[in-house]
Amino acid sequence: MVAVLFVYLLTLVCWLGGMVFFTALVAPVVFKVLPMAEAGKLVGVLFPRYYLLGYICGAIGFILAVYLCAARMPRMWWAMAALALLIALGLTIYAGAVVRPRVDALRTVTEEANPDPARRAEFDRLHRLSVMLNGGVMLLNLAALLSSAAALAPRG
Repeated sequence: MVAVLFVYLLTLVCWLGGMVFFTALVAPVVFKVLPMAEAGKLVGVLFPRYYLLGYICGAIGFILAVYLCAARMPRMWWAMAALALLIALGLTIYAGAVVRPRVDALRTVTEEANPDPARRAEFDRLHRLSVMLNGGVMLLNLAALLSSAAALAPRG
């Protein structure tokens, strides 16, 4: 059971830590240091790996949370963690498989001197959606972590 808990907690740490590192440190530095076009290209190369981390950690975390819900008490906390991870995984899959390719297809609009207003508006809308999805996944990861801490807290 210790190994299961270790792997479960490691998935939460890797997923949330990777998101915080990329969002708070990597992306702002990339867009500050590189020209917009080059920064966009670099982030475009990083995003598939970023989402892959979410897919892997989300799937493993969800499966192990379900296992812990069945194997350990208190089940309510493990069930809440599993639900938060399932929703976070769904949002990550949507962001990575649906939103990201659409953003990538429109990315050149940020480099154009006089971009088509409709294309620019669509890029901006999709970028905002991506940011909101990312924030939602972070909050759900925090909820799963909190539920896990509550489930592991000593009773008495």
